[in-house]
Amino acid sequence: MNTPTALIAEDEHLLAQALQADLARAWPALKVLATVGDGASAVKQALALQPDVLFFDIRMPGMSGLEAAAELAEQWPAHGPQARAFPALVFVTAYDQYAVQAFEAQAVDYLLKPVQAARLQKTIEKLQLALAKPESPAINFEATLGQLRGLLAGAAAPAAATAPLRVIQASVGTTIRMVPVDDVLCFEAADKYVRVLTAEREYLIRTPLKELQEQIDTTVFWQIHRGTVVRALAIETVTRDEAGKTFLSLRGLKEKFVVSRLYAHLFKAM
Repeated sequence: MNTPTALIAEDEHLLAQALQADLARAWPALKVLATVGDGASAVKQALALQPDVLFFDIRMPGMSGLEAAAELAEQWPAHGPQARAFPALVFVTAYDQYAVQAFEAQAVDYLLKPVQAARLQKTIEKLQLALAKPESPAINFEATLGQLRGLLAGAAAPAAATAPLRVIQASVGTTIRMVPVDDVLCFEAADKYVRVLTAEREYLIRTPLKELQEQIDTTVFWQIHRGTVVRALAIETVTRDEAGKTFLSLRGLKEKFVVSRLYAHLFKAM
């Protein structure tokens, strides 16, 4: 087997150094190709270096570790002549044992901060076993997508049940427009705003999409991309282009919306 390689994404420099030193002692054969301090850099370097293993901190500036992994999956060469198995994922987290139970149900692994030598050794053994298995890139990738979907769904779930949001308050100049959620066809993140699209017009609000998702009915609104949530009953067509990208159209709107790989499984012919 070739020398195994890894990428570390950790925004605290000393913790990144400590993890690299721990790995050097416990797994001397592993070559750490780079360390980065934010989610966007993690995606960029992972695509460029294509390591065998990723150690992603959960909480980083900008994109979280989970969001970075999802974005990387969106851009990863999983099919075609350049196909490559998706890296083995290890999330590093300060969450306590109870909060980390979601990870126990997934094939990806996790490390709790501060990293303990015995726990790191178990993770290394799991990684070595996974890397030793000959597996097609397509199978590996589909398994990873399923794991990420489960983790992202758990991270997005609200802590307590609340009544669904009924009205969006949107500023239009010096006026506050009361937009019924029943009229909304799509919520889409755009820079520092969220676009609220109805059949008649578009509004911009500052409430983050993550916060909105905790207040809307997820059986009514489906997430189709990291930054896009659409009304399920308004979906008219779903198409796939020659490059394999999936798009959908909504009744009442002319524009097309990208469906990420993570959510493409929602659309299969009956």
